[in-house]
Amino acid sequence: MPFIDSKIVGEVTDAQKESIKTRLGQAVSLLHKTESYLMIGIKDNYDLYFAGKQLDKGAFVSVNLYGQPSSSDCDQMTGEICKIYKEELGIPGKNIYITYQGYKDWGWNSHNF
Repeated sequence: MPFIDSKIVGEVTDAQKESIKTRLGQAVSLLHKTESYLMIGIKDNYDLYFAGKQLDKGAFVSVNLYGQPSSSDCDQMTGEICKIYKEELGIPGKNIYITYQGYKDWGWNSHNF
């Protein structure tokens, strides 16, 4: 039950969104999850500031999932997310923040897991 939400500086084309969606669907296996329950949100044209300066390229990515991910799994996922955003959007890793949050309760389709 993962949800990966991205707030991205600049415009993201439909083709780029599709590619990011596909690649995140593959990468989520690093967290021992499958794409079959993965939800992805992409908000482009988002203003982000880092160290007091507005970024011309940047992203904030929030990864939420059912259960607690290990630190080593999150570290691998961070590397993959940075790779995806660099290759797809030209965003350097130094301009990407990624957070992870695990939940013991997660609802879907009128019930909780």
